[in-house]
Amino acid sequence: MKILGIIPARGGSKGIPRKNIKLLGGKPLLAYTVDAVKASKYLDNCILSSEDDPIIQTGINLGLEVPFKRPEELAEDHSTSLDVVKHAIAFFEKNNVFFDAICLLQVTSPFRKKLLIDEAIQKFKKSGADSLLSVRQIPAEFNPHWVFEENENQRLKIATGEEEIITQRQQLPKAYYRDGAIYLSKTEVIKAQNSLYGKDISFIDTTGSPYVNIDEMRDWEEAEKIIKTEKWKKGNIS
Repeated sequence: MKILGIIPARGGSKGIPRKNIKLLGGKPLLAYTVDAVKASKYLDNCILSSEDDPIIQTGINLGLEVPFKRPEELAEDHSTSLDVVKHAIAFFEKNNVFFDAICLLQVTSPFRKKLLIDEAIQKFKKSGADSLLSVRQIPAEFNPHWVFEENENQRLKIATGEEEIITQRQQLPKAYYRDGAIYLSKTEVIKAQNSLYGKDISFIDTTGSPYVNIDEMRDWEEAEKIIKTEKWKKGNIS
């Protein structure tokens, strides 16, 4: 299976201006994802997709391949990751380069444990699934079986549609949320179903490893705390 890594990094960040190349722990935020890529044996290639010249130059300085400049219309607030991935696939296929799968790596989730990318790729290959996501377990108090929605009578109903609530924490099924670190998808699924997920989704659980999804300044401050931890200093995460 030939896999293309794509690191999307646009210039128009509003919550934290220029966050993709803002220095975190003395190096650009982008560098943390590049470090994880360099530790991978199973990515056949990895590129940076950006419309922003300073980000592109930073990527090049970090050793990333930047085969194209992303169109401005794919770098707006409403632009989707799917659009960015499809653009990259089309670029390579136009040049007679084909990949079986795409590995999307978001800069805003910088703390991947060492070899996480290759662990995910190995599981993805074995699973035969349409896609694989990195996820973290949802705390019990936020489990969808304990979440309520308002109905048409302004009363509460269980969000999962069940009539009776699960009373014991131990009986709750595990539930997960995407952490943004890894999205693996078969190219054929992306093209045929216009989806990064498809209908058969595998996963790799990153619960327990350091985590932040950087969107606002408070997230950045949390990231600064993480890089000062002993686990980070010992090099247990990329």
